Amino acid sequence: MVKLNILNMKNFLDTVNSCSGKVNMLCPDGKKQSINGEEKIQGSLWRQYSQNKNCLRLVLEVPNPTDYMNIVSYYAGDC
Repeated sequence: MVKLNILNMKNFLDTVNSCSGKVNMLCPDGKKQSINGEEKIQGSLWRQYSQNKNCLRLVLEVPNPTDYMNIVSYYAGDC
């Protein structure tokens, strides 16, 4: 599990969509929702990001170690 503060939604979603496995977002109600390749969910994330002045806090679960490292590397380079 990784907690991220997204400041560049486009690059974040590009990274997520390039993952070969699932990237699950943990929702406040405890449910998991896959976000890679999910246009409807990503559209909702964009709206939340815009409403929150181009910042969005997410908690992700990334089972594939390579995908996990890609997301962590994106995040480290984005900050």
